[in-house]
Amino acid sequence: MSEERNSRNDKDKEAARQLPLDVRVRREAYDWIQCLMVALIICVVLFIFLIRIIDVSGTSMHPTLLNGDKMLVSDLFYKPKAGDIVVFKTDSYDPDKALVKRVIATEGQEINIDFENGIVYVDGNPIQEDYINELTTTKLDFIGPQTVPEGCVFVMGDNRNASTDSRKKEIGMVDERMILGRVYCVLFPLSEMGWVS
Repeated sequence: MSEERNSRNDKDKEAARQLPLDVRVRREAYDWIQCLMVALIICVVLFIFLIRIIDVSGTSMHPTLLNGDKMLVSDLFYKPKAGDIVVFKTDSYDPDKALVKRVIATEGQEINIDFENGIVYVDGNPIQEDYINELTTTKLDFIGPQTVPEGCVFVMGDNRNASTDSRKKEIGMVDERMILGRVYCVLFPLSEMGWVS
């Protein structure tokens, strides 16, 4: 059976070699175009439905993310949890601008901030924040303690005293449905490329 298949393949190859050169070139070009179109369609579907590349604009996430960094973001099977860096939009602040912040507390958790000592508390416990630029001393509009409502998260930038985030009443608690996705890695510049935590 395999000898018969090999014989048939050899005959097909021989028949293809006997075609005029212009027909062979057109077939080869058609095969290449077909491959490129399939690759393009896969890329478009991937970038529309599964992942996005978003630029960091500003310094609110310094030192974790820098102004101009290009990030890979996805919301595929994503459920926000404390410590994640997310990209979201909010109609009450700037509906055309995507914001990048870190999730500090999720639904049902209580958030409070001691601005004198710069300590953030979740459910009465101080959280370990090795990623921040400096202690949280800027109050904005925050009055605590506050409980995060169902389906929402409380977010803050890593550069706490230069960040507009959930402490500001225009942003407040972020509805999970407004989250575009979690930041997984920095793609550019190459010197900053790597996974984000």
